[in-house]
Amino acid sequence: MAAKQGKAHCLVLAYPAQGHVNPILQFCKRLEFHNVKVTFVTTRSFWKQATITDDSIKSADSIALEAISDGYDEGADPDVKKSKTYSERFWQAGPPTLCELLDKLFSNGLPVDCVIYDSFLPWALDVAKRFGIFVAAFLTQPCFVNSVYFHLHQGILKLPVIKESKILLPGLPELEPSDLPSFLYLHYGMFPIFWDLLVEPFDSIEKAGCLISNTVYELEPEVVDWMRKMWPVKTIGPAVPSMFLDKRIQHDHNYGISMFQPNKDLYMNWLHHKPQASVVYVSFGSITTLSEDQIEEIAWGLGLSGNYFLWAVRESEQAKLPKNIQEIVSDKGLIVAWCDQLTVLSHEAVGCFVTHCGWNSTLEALSFGVPMIGVPNWSDQPTNLKYIVDVWKVGLRASMDEKGILKREKLKRCINEVMESERGKELKSNAVKWMNLVKSSMDEEGSSDKNITEFVAMISK
Repeated sequence: MAAKQGKAHCLVLAYPAQGHVNPILQFCKRLEFHNVKVTFVTTRSFWKQATITDDSIKSADSIALEAISDGYDEGADPDVKKSKTYSERFWQAGPPTLCELLDKLFSNGLPVDCVIYDSFLPWALDVAKRFGIFVAAFLTQPCFVNSVYFHLHQGILKLPVIKESKILLPGLPELEPSDLPSFLYLHYGMFPIFWDLLVEPFDSIEKAGCLISNTVYELEPEVVDWMRKMWPVKTIGPAVPSMFLDKRIQHDHNYGISMFQPNKDLYMNWLHHKPQASVVYVSFGSITTLSEDQIEEIAWGLGLSGNYFLWAVRESEQAKLPKNIQEIVSDKGLIVAWCDQLTVLSHEAVGCFVTHCGWNSTLEALSFGVPMIGVPNWSDQPTNLKYIVDVWKVGLRASMDEKGILKREKLKRCINEVMESERGKELKSNAVKWMNLVKSSMDEEGSSDKNITEFVAMISK
């Protein structure tokens, strides 16, 4: 199919974290495919740390890259980025520098027809409105999670959540308190910035002309239909490079921007020599930190399972590995600092994914039909796991002990169940079914493809 014709110019603003930049940039590639001019924006501090890994993004006729300030142009300590201090400073520095950027674009003969802002940055809506520009909000988390935050905003769901309560919300399965995002239950009061990022956006989101969600309609139709009674919601996911899905964007093999540089040859050569569906892939994302005790339990659980395993342990976490890690790993395991997760999960040797259940990782596993073992840590991860286990039935919940530690024997049993049992075959069958649905959403006339086409028509009038 030929790309649609259009002359709209979108400024797309992402929160400065890899888990936000990746899916939003993928959506930009879809817009560009439809002949929309895109200016992609995040913070100066993010650009100082990031590496562009996709040559097509560097080309002059591709997506334009710009920056605004978060008030920490030289970078902020990770602990600062979790604080109210960070959001207050960002909320002060962001609006004027976004205004300056819009002024520059208009002055240079590049008028902006639409601002798409990451919902974590709600002040961008008011900035765009001042310029008389059409505005759309981009939701990086699934609709079922955003529904929880909306009900918290409305006062229907109240804090603190009572331990014995059952949570019944429109379009969602019955939830236990432990199924809620961690800020509402497990980590209540420990991450004060969460209200600014996740709840406050609902103060003004109804002013947006469209809500763009990185999800697939078929994964959560009930809650999407409920949300559409209030807002114009368009599901456009999975925001995964085209060559892993519909293959219509020929150069689109990776996300294009990364904070980490993996040794790809090392782990891909290792995978190439392993039998089909024989490898357990383990990764807890770009942010999650684990205790030394937890890392040791995971190491022993992997070693005791008897399976091959590929474990991504960030450089900042590797000092926590047991001193006898080589004895534990033996000839079965490979530990690396980072992986290109798309190429790993799509490899035929991978049979199971031990994951923190971040939404991007969840969508990637669903896109490639890989069963999961969920070890959620914080934020939306417990709620994502609820759907992985009880709604889509593509994974197991690795339960913690009373101290919040996943013990080695529990992890070993979960791995063996996925890799060797009849239930594991059932999980794989379900995963393949959802993979086909997820991939078809991005095919021509699939649910997400139609929504992208409709959005482009909306902004190109």
